Amino acid sequence: MKTYLRLLAVAAMGFALPAVAADAPKMPASNTSGPQFKVDHTFPKLPLPNKWALGELGGMFIDAKDHIWIYNRPSTLFPWEKAAAMTPPTAECCIPAPPVIEFSPEGDVLRSWGGPGQGYEWPTTEHGILGDSKGNIWVAGSSTRESKAGPADGQLLKFTADGKFIMQIGHAGPSKGSTDQTQLSGAAGMALDEAANEIYVADGYGNHRVAVFDMNTGKFKRQWGAYGKTPTDAPVGQYDPNVEKPAQFRNVHCVQLSKDGMVYVCDRDNDRMQVFRKDGTFVAEYFYGRATHPPGTVGHIAFWPDKTQSLLAVSDLGNFQIRIVRRDNGEVLSTFGHFGHYSGELNRLHQIAFDSKGNIYTAEAAGKRVQKFALVGGAKP
Repeated sequence: MKTYLRLLAVAAMGFALPAVAADAPKMPASNTSGPQFKVDHTFPKLPLPNKWALGELGGMFIDAKDHIWIYNRPSTLFPWEKAAAMTPPTAECCIPAPPVIEFSPEGDVLRSWGGPGQGYEWPTTEHGILGDSKGNIWVAGSSTRESKAGPADGQLLKFTADGKFIMQIGHAGPSKGSTDQTQLSGAAGMALDEAANEIYVADGYGNHRVAVFDMNTGKFKRQWGAYGKTPTDAPVGQYDPNVEKPAQFRNVHCVQLSKDGMVYVCDRDNDRMQVFRKDGTFVAEYFYGRATHPPGTVGHIAFWPDKTQSLLAVSDLGNFQIRIVRRDNGEVLSTFGHFGHYSGELNRLHQIAFDSKGNIYTAEAAGKRVQKFALVGGAKP
């Protein structure tokens, strides 16, 4: 009865999401009703300036001008990839690129900044970047334990578009638990509700929750775990595709907020996407590729740029693919991509985003690159 009432409530919102969905069916490869994409070899413009070399990419977003921002991890470069920066230099190339880089739609570098500075604690492992309507840039980090590289990441940082520090939420250091209101642990991504002055944080490498803070003051407001329940840190055991998924997030790898006020959460290592209202009320979940072990199949989510955001692009790390999904029912329209090191192939697809024209941009971890897949046919925004 409770499930039936919940479905009626969702239907009344004009949002036909089931309470629980099994593996979403994959449509035949010959289906052409969804958008079609082809890699654009001209993006970004290469070589990058200043002998830069990109490390793993821990984040990406596209702003209102269709500028592409990436969040680079300089510390993930091997010695031979940053030989020009060694002391003494061991080769003419290359130098680690800065953590934050802004590209024009044509692929030119517009500005860059980031790294340790006074007044804030720069993350040990860069993960998650987002811009607000005022041009401010938010960044986080996913390290969950102290290492030679630095302390665990328990903080969220806010800067101007030029890299001037504004505010820090939380502090570097280990987790204080998934219900703590002062500290994050391995945050992976963010979403903004600027009308409410709220920032949603995918607090999911160390903690197991979505946490919401005031954008201006950093004050904690609310939190929830899987199915809208109180988050816990109880062990969930090794992933087993043959058993029921735990009533707890395994890795909250992204959070996205739709125009109609629905909160989408990537529970990456559990191969599922869960949907909530802004208050944390559970609405639906969808599984994709449930036989896939970590790093899982739901790494990041992007909304199709039409009026109703009718489609989603979902990055599948474990299978090196992109799924195009109907937002109202989770149905898979198409899947493309495969493993490889060459242009158009994918290697640990970490982040994904649409520009206003429907082109897809991807940021890879192991691949250490950003790519553009141009919209060439099928549905258009």
